[in-house]
Amino acid sequence: MSDTPEQELFSTAAITSFQLNGQFLAIAEELAGPAGLTAAWWQVIGAVLREPLPVSGIARAMGITRQSVQRVADLLVAKGLAEYRPNPAHRRAKLVAVTEAGRDAIKIINPQHAILAKRLADELGPEQFALTARVLTRLSTALDAITDQP
Repeated sequence: MSDTPEQELFSTAAITSFQLNGQFLAIAEELAGPAGLTAAWWQVIGAVLREPLPVSGIARAMGITRQSVQRVADLLVAKGLAEYRPNPAHRRAKLVAVTEAGRDAIKIINPQHAILAKRLADELGPEQFALTARVLTRLSTALDAITDQP
């Protein structure tokens, strides 16, 4: 029994996504290290740079479990890189907010992040880079639409 063309495409997309995930995590660890962060810490801080969010909101945005976000948030708070604030919408679900120390850590990462982003843009070309981001976003949205999981 052979796979359908759709199965082949699905498998290729999945395997490539797993490979990309590993590549992005390795790059994130390398970029975050000089700031004293891990990739996971950077991911959670990045989720709350614009506005404080509850742990569940961070988990949804990042596609990771609430429990793993809670562990990281607790560590970030203990290290002074984030803080918990009252949540007017939900008394028990506090908001995670970045502190000035957390913002300072991100400032350490940003120059190398910008260099790497520019190198990738140069490698792909600006139109292909933008298209890649749109296609990956669309793929994620489509998977959400066909599955029960966020």
